[in-house]
Amino acid sequence: MAEQTKAGGATYTSAGQEYFDKRKLRRSAGVWGLWGLAVAAVISGDFSGWNFGIDFAGFGGLLIAFVILVVMYYGLTFSIGEMAAAMPHTGGAYSFARSAMGPWGGLATGLAETIEYVATTAVVVFFSAQYANGVTSLLLGFDLSDNMWIWWLVLYLVFIGLNAAGAAVSFRFAIIVSIISIAILVAFGVMALASGAFDWNSLWNMAPDASAFGSSEFLPNGVVPILFALPFAMWFFLGIEELPLAAEESHNPARDIPRAGIWARGTLIVTGLIVLFLNTGVLGAEATGTSLEPLLDGFRAIVGDQAAAVLSLLALIGLLASLMGIMFAYGRNMYSLSRAGYYPKFLSLTGKRQTPWVALVTGAVIGFAALLVVQFAGGDGSVAGAIVLNIAVWGAVLAYFMQMVSFIILRRKFPHAARPYKSPMGLFGAYSAAVIALLVFLGFLLNPTYLPAIVAIVVVYVVIFIGFAVYGRHRLVLSPEEEYALSGGMHGDPQKEGYDAMEGEVPGTGKK
Repeated sequence: MAEQTKAGGATYTSAGQEYFDKRKLRRSAGVWGLWGLAVAAVISGDFSGWNFGIDFAGFGGLLIAFVILVVMYYGLTFSIGEMAAAMPHTGGAYSFARSAMGPWGGLATGLAETIEYVATTAVVVFFSAQYANGVTSLLLGFDLSDNMWIWWLVLYLVFIGLNAAGAAVSFRFAIIVSIISIAILVAFGVMALASGAFDWNSLWNMAPDASAFGSSEFLPNGVVPILFALPFAMWFFLGIEELPLAAEESHNPARDIPRAGIWARGTLIVTGLIVLFLNTGVLGAEATGTSLEPLLDGFRAIVGDQAAAVLSLLALIGLLASLMGIMFAYGRNMYSLSRAGYYPKFLSLTGKRQTPWVALVTGAVIGFAALLVVQFAGGDGSVAGAIVLNIAVWGAVLAYFMQMVSFIILRRKFPHAARPYKSPMGLFGAYSAAVIALLVFLGFLLNPTYLPAIVAIVVVYVVIFIGFAVYGRHRLVLSPEEEYALSGGMHGDPQKEGYDAMEGEVPGTGKK
């Protein structure tokens, strides 16, 4: 009979080395592989999605939102860099919150990231299919407009295959598509300036709403809509926080994850400014705010419609980059929660190439089913995309806030735990990121457009929490994330100490 231990309102069942042998990951990434993963996960946000913030708040409002979020992501990436170096486990956000706030806090934060990444993958698949179908229609006369589910299925299968082929393949692919995507954005910037298509005055061509508080040419819809623009400004950075999920696949996570986060953040600030200023200056704020494909429309304005197919193919590369990166994230997130017993344990099984293929397939099935529901419910692309995007952002904001609270708690709760890297912004960075995350959340609450997303997430949380209360919390496993929490930060790197280092110990004592 398996040995059981009770701690923190949960029951842990001993698993043994055989359990972890079926759930191995392989170290494959250096600092540039991690940089590529972070940039790839985010870069599609520069191609579309961000621009709807202009429709809410004007160019000036979105620019302010961008600056606010730069501050938030500085505090966030520095803080998670410190925690990831101290806790080199695949759990990432779940691991941080578990150590700070117990099993319920860990589940709440881990579930938020699951929702974020699965929803984001689904919407990237949706828009990738639109672009891919446009390319094949123009170049090959092959049109699946009436059967887009075929494109969704193909995209999911291809990228499950790439992610399951091995972590080394994932990191190499991420580097390549990140570099190509950056080159496309830089090329756009050069063409916008060299062609004379960029017009500074076009940034302010939205007519001010005289009835809005604080309205001006800079803030045509007033001050309050800046809150509504914050979720869209997040698309310049959303996904960079996935880096800690690669901790057990990094050669030197304590050194490379913080360093990759700094380089990725700088890269994304530059690419975000390119499209924010130059894309808007080419199309004009009015047109940019409602465009479904702003970068492609910007290219069209510069070179004409005849190159539309080629430009669609270029835009598709950016979307596929994010599809690779975000799928990696939900696979590792679900793997870690499953390995610890919060989700069904079979989801954490890995294959011969030591990748969590079961979790990858399961997340794809959920996302594919969601897209089918939207289609058969009669939803159009803009409405469906907006709802799913808002679900992803809401999940991200909740995870950000919980991680910053965890950082603050852990500085006090585990003062003697090893911290190979320390955030240069310290507690101030965590507090500032937490406050801004709350601001974004407030923007959700005040905007009725986001209500369907909030209701959907609340329903998911209620179902998962009931299942955990009744069943899951009595069947947890001493995974590395749980070992770190129960040992007070004394059990650190599972690949050095063994994955079952605490089995047979009395929790909190370090004694067998």
